[in-house]
Amino acid sequence: MKSKPHDDAMAELYRSDPVFALEVVNSILEDGDQAELLIVLRQMAQAFGGVQVVAEQAHLNPTQLYRTLSPKGNPALSSLSAILKAMGLRLAVQPLAGSARAG
Repeated sequence: MKSKPHDDAMAELYRSDPVFALEVVNSILEDGDQAELLIVLRQMAQAFGGVQVVAEQAHLNPTQLYRTLSPKGNPALSSLSAILKAMGLRLAVQPLAGSARAG
């Protein structure tokens, strides 16, 4: 049995279970690990038709998108928002669990 590269396997998982993909992204956002977030977004871009398709929908140059989602990428908020929108997602602000300021 031939094994799949990890990124391909994760893209397939995110494609087949979008709710799981959202849970992974939200979990990473809670922990604040930017490099991990960019890896998952790259895998999700692959799941949502590939970097070329996501770049077109986000109105970004594919090379720029590859750089943005690289482990050393540092996307601007506008780029991150456009990438997420191309995948049918958006950033949201939520109160911290148990926060007295949430009300």
